[in-house]
Amino acid sequence: MARKPNYAFERKAKAKAKAEKREAKRLAKLAAKAEKQPEEPLPEPGDDAGPADSAADDGARPLAD
Repeated sequence: MARKPNYAFERKAKAKAKAEKREAKRLAKLAAKAEKQPEEPLPEPGDDAGPADSAADDGARPLAD
């Protein structure tokens, strides 16, 4: 008599292996992406390193009714 395939423990083991493989692939992808990006720090939101004309343009226009 042939055994019944996909017992619960076999399904769980297969699902666990698939999840581990997926997680390893995700981490490898993140590592490759981090390696590819330059190491320059991003400007902080409070820094004045943004475009100079944006601050001058805030009050330059009169309000239209």
